[in-house]
Amino acid sequence: MIPVVHHPAYVAPAPARSTYRWGKNGLIHDLLLAEGSRIAWHEPEPCPVQWLEAVHDPAYVAEVLAAAVPPAKERRIGFPVTAEVARRARYVPGGTYAAALLALDHGYAANSAGGSHHALADTGAGYCVFNDLAVAAVRLTEEGRVGCVAVVDCDVHQGDGTAALTAGRPGIVTYSIHAEKNFPARKARSMLDVPLADGTGDDEYLARLEATLAPFLDEHRPDLILYQAGVDPFAGDRLGRLSLSREGLDERERLVARLALVRGLPVAGTVGGGYGEDALEIARRHVRSMLVLGEAMGL
Repeated sequence: MIPVVHHPAYVAPAPARSTYRWGKNGLIHDLLLAEGSRIAWHEPEPCPVQWLEAVHDPAYVAEVLAAAVPPAKERRIGFPVTAEVARRARYVPGGTYAAALLALDHGYAANSAGGSHHALADTGAGYCVFNDLAVAAVRLTEEGRVGCVAVVDCDVHQGDGTAALTAGRPGIVTYSIHAEKNFPARKARSMLDVPLADGTGDDEYLARLEATLAPFLDEHRPDLILYQAGVDPFAGDRLGRLSLSREGLDERERLVARLALVRGLPVAGTVGGGYGEDALEIARRHVRSMLVLGEAMGL
């Protein structure tokens, strides 16, 4: 069985003037439900305020939780922060933390949301409100549950917020493989960045991933991988710029699993990016990613 963390709050009503596909997480849940006993469901607790404030500025945390985010920050996020969006933003980091604990026990677990890697200290950005990857990584290391956690970001967009928020923090290392010319225009500096040219396809992508991630893991010897499993490197993604096929995405998950298994590393996955007009098709890509990775990890 694949442990999956989900909370009803992940499915928030779409705010006005939002281009984000808010139904995606509900569709992911429904598709996973159809897998029956293959999925073991878990529900997270809301993220404590002090956990959020360990990564984000307290003033920004207060703005979000009060649904009083200034318009300029809402524009940077990409949608208004309503009370429902604020509630969702508090549960998602709790879900990534819960998935990490489950992965430590089972080898692999997934959050059915998360991967909000663009959120910065004092603002959200790029459809990201709070940075669940940074929150979970900081909490896991501060609690001593792991000596080192690696955030491995395979979303088509660079994990700029995660890199910025965890820079200099002991026990956290960051890796990002992404389209060089895609959002954000101003990149942060991960511990290892692997920029790719527009149109990069399956063979080159997988070769670059293995050639860079394997030595990165060997150098830093983490105890856990937090995996941002965005499916937006897919050739048909609206915000992509890379050209992976469905089979290429499958091979990406098998490669990450193989690199983790041979080193005895548990993997906690987050959904990350996937964009287009057909929300159901996007949700199918995310679910396929979870199932392929879970199977490859032996679950």
